[in-house]
Amino acid sequence: MQNDEGKIVDLYIPRKCSATNRLISATDHAAVQINVGHVDPNSGLYTGDYTTFALCGFVRSMGESDAALNRLCVKHGLAKAI
Repeated sequence: MQNDEGKIVDLYIPRKCSATNRLISATDHAAVQINVGHVDPNSGLYTGDYTTFALCGFVRSMGESDAALNRLCVKHGLAKAI
């Protein structure tokens, strides 16, 4: 929720899983948030930018977090298709 000045005044803003679009609750202690760094294709050096992905505990408990992260990186152009 925002006030009249446009500032966010909520105490808690839930995250959404990047792979499944499920809401990540405050009690989901298996959820992780991963920053994937951007790399310059010519030099292979880290550019200082990153893309953030959140994975819920449901995806991790199924053992699909590796495949989901690979799929998200390919979708966002951070990795080549395997």
